[in-house]
Amino acid sequence: MQEVVLNAEVRTQTGKHAKYARAKGMVPAVFYSRGESNLTIQVPQDALEQLVFTSETHIIELRIANGETKKCIIRDVQFDPISDKPIHIDLQGLKENEQLMVDVPVVLTGGVPKGVREGGMLQHFVHKIKLSCLPKHMPEKIEISVADLAINDFIHVKDILVPNVTFLEHGETAIVGVMPPHVVKEEEVAAPTEELKEPEVVGKGKKAEEGEEGAEPEKKTEKKEEKKEEKKEEKKEEKKKDEKKKDEKR
Repeated sequence: MQEVVLNAEVRTQTGKHAKYARAKGMVPAVFYSRGESNLTIQVPQDALEQLVFTSETHIIELRIANGETKKCIIRDVQFDPISDKPIHIDLQGLKENEQLMVDVPVVLTGGVPKGVREGGMLQHFVHKIKLSCLPKHMPEKIEISVADLAINDFIHVKDILVPNVTFLEHGETAIVGVMPPHVVKEEEVAAPTEELKEPEVVGKGKKAEEGEEGAEPEKKTEKKEEKKEEKKEEKKEEKKKDEKKKDEKR
């Protein structure tokens, strides 16, 4: 495990005065360790960012301006929600013979997996693994080769072997795997099972029937007219006969 030196200054003013420290390019911090009093300090922002924005875990040799030197790791970092810069940091002191719980980054190696070349998709589920070990056995990172992963192959926590380290994650937790390609099936359009039939025109037949029935009344009216005419003629003939009789009597 590589050690990194980080210089620090003791803070005599805390609380609202932290903003003045940030304005000077310093980040407020707290160092704590079992059996010791908490120490309020501040560290250079540029040096701190090199430790925060990295894929490795480091043991820090903290060199305080008053001459003290302490071994520690970064336990927690608070970030500004707008600038994403660290605005506060917690440092945990290390003791040589005391087990340490720490989150170690997972780094994938081996290039493009076999399953990805076959059309699958690589999924990285766990980016940090929680483990327990002595400070001298703490790994900077956990390297996992994915070169031989085929489609539907996964690497679980139980598959990783690191000496002198106890993993605190569940053994069946999948860290990385190759998922099968997502195929979208086209919806099959069902062909009609029955042939389309022409709709029956109900009105057409009715009109024809109505027309046929309507023919009879027309004939009846013609006969009535003829009878009327005949009666008129008969009346005329009768009148003529009556007039002739009257004339003869005269």
